[in-house]
Amino acid sequence: MIGKLDQYLRFNETALSLRAQRQQLLASNIANADTPNYKARDIDFNKALRSALAQSEPARQPGLIKTAAAHLPGTGAGNTIGGEQLLYRTVQQGAVDGNTVDMDVERNQFTDNAIRYEASLTMISGQIKSLLAAIQG
Repeated sequence: MIGKLDQYLRFNETALSLRAQRQQLLASNIANADTPNYKARDIDFNKALRSALAQSEPARQPGLIKTAAAHLPGTGAGNTIGGEQLLYRTVQQGAVDGNTVDMDVERNQFTDNAIRYEASLTMISGQIKSLLAAIQG
């Protein structure tokens, strides 16, 4: 029974987790808008969601990639979200200091992601309500 509940809620759980991680990434881009040579990053959300759903476990923060056996294990987010590599955002307008953050693009992406996060919360809330209705009769 627990396995069926997990399967029923897994898509929205994974989508919420990825949206939250993407929101952190977009917030990082906005926070570094004035940092010289900072390169804006983002993910292909649909590709990351497919990749995360293909894995046996829901999307979680991955560990760092070790390139040598002597490296210590890290606890950071690494360069992936949902099993997909972070991408560099395409430069719309170059800056003298090498920063690729376009605040208009970042604010639009941040707002769009926040709205989709709220929609996912509404959908999972509906799923839980329908489960409760089925249990209560």
